[in-house]
Amino acid sequence: MSNCHTRKDLRKITMADRFDCDNCKESLYGRKYIQSDESPYCIPCYDSLFSNTCDECKELIGHDARELFYEDRHYHEHCFRCFRCDRSLADEPFTSQDDALLCNDCYCNEFSSKCVACDKIVMPGTRKLEYAGSTWHEGCFICHSCEQPIGSKSFIPDKDEHYCVPCYEDKFAPRCTRCKKTLAKGGVTYRDEPWHKECFVCTSCKTQLAGQHFTSRDDSPYCLKCFGSLYAKKCEACSKPITGFGGGKYISFEDRQWHQPCFTCSQCSVSLVGAGFFPDGERILCRDCHSNL
Repeated sequence: MSNCHTRKDLRKITMADRFDCDNCKESLYGRKYIQSDESPYCIPCYDSLFSNTCDECKELIGHDARELFYEDRHYHEHCFRCFRCDRSLADEPFTSQDDALLCNDCYCNEFSSKCVACDKIVMPGTRKLEYAGSTWHEGCFICHSCEQPIGSKSFIPDKDEHYCVPCYEDKFAPRCTRCKKTLAKGGVTYRDEPWHKECFVCTSCKTQLAGQHFTSRDDSPYCLKCFGSLYAKKCEACSKPITGFGGGKYISFEDRQWHQPCFTCSQCSVSLVGAGFFPDGERILCRDCHSNL
């Protein structure tokens, strides 16, 4: 820190000694001076050599003036003011915008957003949330259903309303036809109704049907094996169910059915598909075998 001296500090100096300003070489006897780096300077020389220039008024900041500085810029105390309202910033919080100094009020009015919920300014440095061009205080961005702050958690917009995920699922997500719980994702649709994959099972054996071939009876789903076992007619030849699934063809005659490969002559086993045949009690015969009777 520089020291300001007066004449009473010179009482030990005799007239025979030289005591001049280190810059202009004029005598400092009886004058105020400032010592800097062990060299004395008269006040005008000191201000000229060492004082900073005010960034606002472009004049030197004298040794006896209160000097304020911000980001390598220096100011007189009376020049350190808001660019908009001319309010002193010497003891006030402020912000710099494009090299202009602004008090917090002016900065907020000009550059800060308003919370769409409470219509108050979102102050610089406060926690906020921005979405779809709008701004909220963090505490004002709440779920439309439970009215709890959403914060940094996931949310789902619905028109002009916002929901936390649990509330949205509870309110809008489809519910499984079987267990009545919400389907957050995935699932299957049967008869225009939603089901969890694990809930969509065969009515008989409870095997999951998602991704499998199945059929229904009385609106209830069945795997092909259970449906064939419970409801399908049996082949007269092999006694296995005739389901007709997967492009399988069958032959029907009176009250009896056969798989197409099983529709053969009961005596010579020749295929009767597309050929004439003759019933003989429980048997069916080709023309040749019937002629030989």
